[in-house]
Amino acid sequence: MTTTTPDRIAEVIEASTTRLVAQCYRLYEAPPLGALVRAGPHEDGVYGVLTGIATQGLDPGRKSIARGVKADTEEQVYDEHPQLARLLRTTLDVVTVGHTNSGSIFQHLPPYPPRIHAFLYTCPPEEVQAFTASFDFLPLLLAVPSPATDEAVASLLRTAAPAHPDAPAFLLAAGRELARLLGGNPPRLNTLLRRIAP
Repeated sequence: MTTTTPDRIAEVIEASTTRLVAQCYRLYEAPPLGALVRAGPHEDGVYGVLTGIATQGLDPGRKSIARGVKADTEEQVYDEHPQLARLLRTTLDVVTVGHTNSGSIFQHLPPYPPRIHAFLYTCPPEEVQAFTASFDFLPLLLAVPSPATDEAVASLLRTAAPAHPDAPAFLLAAGRELARLLGGNPPRLNTLLRRIAP
């Protein structure tokens, strides 16, 4: 099997054992909602699922203003105001779902959060396959009280499926696990099952 090098996309700027916030190196260049990411090295990193993406000013007290009244394209706005790339930032909200220790994967909270300024990587398909070989991470993710949580769960499962040798079987197993975990909440379960249907 070919090993893909993960892309370094961001840096951790806030961290706890349950969640982290990372700032993207490039404005607007975030992985999609539900992406599996890793903070730190493969041998001793923290896994998380992207549950939110935001672009805002570096100074929270200073609001962005419209600048494109005479521009024909969004790119023209940035060309005419190059300082915008230095005044804005794209941040990622990540829910912790596991970690590695000496290269072994554990699907529970890490004993310590990643360090501030730890590098954040997108996980290549073989790492996604290894992490999603078990669904023990789902309770951590499903417990997060956020409107985007279920969308992130569905997106993660849909994008992880092609990394497995039998994608339909993976999604069927994921659906069974969701049914086990959310049996007492049929509306939520049905919505999630519709979202992961091939």
